[in-house]
Amino acid sequence: MRFANRFIWMMAASACLLAAQDDPPGRVARLSYTYGSVSFQPAGVDDWFQADFNRPLTTGDHVFVDPGGTAELQIGSGVLLLGGKTTMDILNLDDSSVQLRLSEGTLLIRVRSLGDQDSFEVDTPNLSFSLLRTGDYRINVQPDSSSTFVTVRGGEGELNGPDQAFTVHAGEEVQVAGADQPSYQSVAIPPPDTLDRFSAQRAQGEDQLQSARYCSREMVGYQDLDRYGSWRNTPDYGMVWAPNGTPGGWAPYHFGHWLWVDPWGWTWVDDAPWGFAPFHYGRWAYVGYWAWVPGPVAERPVYAPALVAWVGGEAVGGGVGWFALGPREVYVPSYHTSPTYLTRVNVSNTVIVNKVNITNVNITNVNYVNRAAPGAVMAVQREAFASAKPVQSAAVVVRPEALRSATVVATASVAPTRASVVRTASPGATVVRPAAAVEARPVIAKKTPPPPPVPFAQRQTALAGNAGRPLDKNQVQQLRQAQPPPARPLVRQVEAHAPAPQAPASPAVRPGALPTPRSAAPASTPAAPQVQSSKPAPQTMETTPAPQRVAPATQTAPEHPKEAAPPVERMPPPARSTTPTAAPAPAAQRPTSSTPAPAKTAPKDDKQKKDAKKDEKKDEKKDKQ
Repeated sequence: MRFANRFIWMMAASACLLAAQDDPPGRVARLSYTYGSVSFQPAGVDDWFQADFNRPLTTGDHVFVDPGGTAELQIGSGVLLLGGKTTMDILNLDDSSVQLRLSEGTLLIRVRSLGDQDSFEVDTPNLSFSLLRTGDYRINVQPDSSSTFVTVRGGEGELNGPDQAFTVHAGEEVQVAGADQPSYQSVAIPPPDTLDRFSAQRAQGEDQLQSARYCSREMVGYQDLDRYGSWRNTPDYGMVWAPNGTPGGWAPYHFGHWLWVDPWGWTWVDDAPWGFAPFHYGRWAYVGYWAWVPGPVAERPVYAPALVAWVGGEAVGGGVGWFALGPREVYVPSYHTSPTYLTRVNVSNTVIVNKVNITNVNITNVNYVNRAAPGAVMAVQREAFASAKPVQSAAVVVRPEALRSATVVATASVAPTRASVVRTASPGATVVRPAAAVEARPVIAKKTPPPPPVPFAQRQTALAGNAGRPLDKNQVQQLRQAQPPPARPLVRQVEAHAPAPQAPASPAVRPGALPTPRSAAPASTPAAPQVQSSKPAPQTMETTPAPQRVAPATQTAPEHPKEAAPPVERMPPPARSTTPTAAPAPAAQRPTSSTPAPAKTAPKDDKQKKDAKKDEKKDEKKDKQ
């Protein structure tokens, strides 16, 4: 009997595990800052497009920063800062894993939280680097991919090469040159450059945020709330946040557009610079004004594509309508989920009184509090919805009396098109892309990433008959088997190596390798210890020094005063102006005077003043004579 009960328990646990594997990830990345030209390639699409601010990024997406540009991405409590001429792909992003492919350029990583089961890996042409602790890291891939520099200013990481692995500690920098038979060399950390200082400035501002008292630091986008709104105490919901400077008649989910983002389906992308956290976490309430109510601070929030209820039928003229969910109301996704996910996505974003009823909510019988709120419902025609047009300019008038009998439906039953996946670039926008050789550059990986996404063109026919719902795992697998996407030629798996415990007295250099000379580290920076190889070091030979790390093209982030918040490009202000905020020229390009003007010196005391006047009078007499 005991064996039977244990067998039943194991079968139930296995069923829950398999169901959970079908769930979408609970976290995403968000493009939170851009300077210069930044381009984006969605998963399953071949072309590059202008980066769409506030669009969630996930597995299979690509980002390219043009020379002279900068981009910042947020992933939970982690922040990625990309320098100019940087190509980065997201190989995997889920609740416990972050795996990035850095083909070229500079990547700064700041991680505040890293659990025992969490994995954070960066794969480059020369090495794979795994973060082991919270801290600050920098990875720089040379333009010709000849070498990669890994810098650990704080934290600890494991470097995996084709033939060995070792730990890189705080205060160390390692150069790995070559791919097939690389050389490994420990070098001194250079002083912080413009990109390092800019990253430190952003981190300092985040440490002082009031919003961290009321939001989990794992909530993507909470960093913008202090700057664009204020926190207020309400009798019904406690501390709530209200945006500043919104136009008359403003309501949530009214200024932005809809995009199709797999695996969630229809996803809201807001126009406001603060418009990420309040539209993917928490709930909205009308308390005489619209206020955002965050979920429990102690819970790790689960990302949702849009926390709305859908309205269909004649009430919206045959189009698509929606309104924001209120506090304590259950969000019912249109995508396939397990009961565990359904519970998590709700209890982490609002206070659910009766958690038992989460998995069997009848949405047509719910008395939604925001349904009757002033101007809460927004509706557009189906074509405008599917083509990612700004909803405010395509709004359909909804009569209040019609809303009382309107039907709440499970999803927006609109099939996505190519225009639903990528938004048309604004006129005059520059769309840049990396060189073909960089896109095809292989990298070394420790973990096996998931298979490439099925191209959207291949999924579109199946989606047309799916009534606005994403394809489930079985449907995707059938498409993959019918027309397998190309295998990943861009990842070279490395064998597991035991990390070297200590460093030798001198760096290990392979014959023919080129060690990079370094200037002495500043007095405040300790010299980095040398790296130990897990294999005996081959005999060293005299070589020609290689050039130092190329930096000017990849370190062009603008410097901003600490007391002023940095500008954001292509982010309209709360008044919905479409004019982008101009960013100042990078500090490195600002003209400086080569010959400073001589400073004027003033007399030090009254006696010196009197003596100076006497001398002037004597000079005047001499001139008259």
